[in-house]
Amino acid sequence: MTQFSAHRTGSPLDAATGMFVEHRELLFGVVYNILGGVADTEDVLQETWLSWTARGGGAPLAGVDNPRAYLVRVAVNHALRRRAVISRRQETYVGPWLPEPLVAPEESETAETPALRSESVSLAMLVVLESLTPLERAVFVLGEVFGYPHAEIAEIIDRSPAAVRQLAHRAREHVHARRPRYEAHPRVRREATERFVRAALGGDIAELMEVLAPDVTAWTDAGGKRRRAGLRPVHGREKVARLLTAGRGGPDRPVWHYRRVNGDDAAVLFDGDAPFAVLVLDLTPQGDRVRGIYVVANPDKLAHLPRAAE
Repeated sequence: MTQFSAHRTGSPLDAATGMFVEHRELLFGVVYNILGGVADTEDVLQETWLSWTARGGGAPLAGVDNPRAYLVRVAVNHALRRRAVISRRQETYVGPWLPEPLVAPEESETAETPALRSESVSLAMLVVLESLTPLERAVFVLGEVFGYPHAEIAEIIDRSPAAVRQLAHRAREHVHARRPRYEAHPRVRREATERFVRAALGGDIAELMEVLAPDVTAWTDAGGKRRRAGLRPVHGREKVARLLTAGRGGPDRPVWHYRRVNGDDAAVLFDGDAPFAVLVLDLTPQGDRVRGIYVVANPDKLAHLPRAAE
């Protein structure tokens, strides 16, 4: 976590530091949902902090009537600039690209970290948001996730309210076309995840064929850093079932822990006490079949995760 400190007790910078810390969770949530990466989000928060403390010659609060709105505006605009860097990085990325997961530590569904207390959408939704333009994504996140009205969003991204309405309309249509509005009950999601893991670990193809939807797709994001990881998504129930029972390149003695990942019940595969992969399932509207499998196995994207003993 980025560290913030002031050198003079009771100084204007002390007050500004307190204001920034007060809103840090909100800023993390907004930026993470725009970028989909924990490391990138932390970098943007650092840039926001530097912009904030440089304002007013070390007296950032001077002349700012609404510090929360000001900080959100600075953070969102830094995030929009960071999107260009991320897009260039993705052009040369090895294999499918998935967001960095937010994983709750074991036995701690409300862990005391901004990453886990802040608003975040599901991993599957973050994948859909990747197909939006940066401005569409920012408008969708601010409006649909955090409830900002169009007039406030217009001030944040320096666009007219009419332009924001158009961006919001296009983003909603695109998202809802790719991901209908429904949420599986947490109990249903947990049961489906446990059933899926049992079938995959046991190499039970017949059980997997029952669990998987006919049009299921599996994405494995290893960034070219895991042995024999797929370089493209795998489509179709038969191909995915064969992929899951092939036992390719995993730990010799896999240990699964069920955790909350981006607010949903999911599973984390450990090699010893170190996270090896995060598994998130996307269920059909009925909740009885798996239509999407997201496996994040790039070690760089797992570096921030809690270890098994924590």
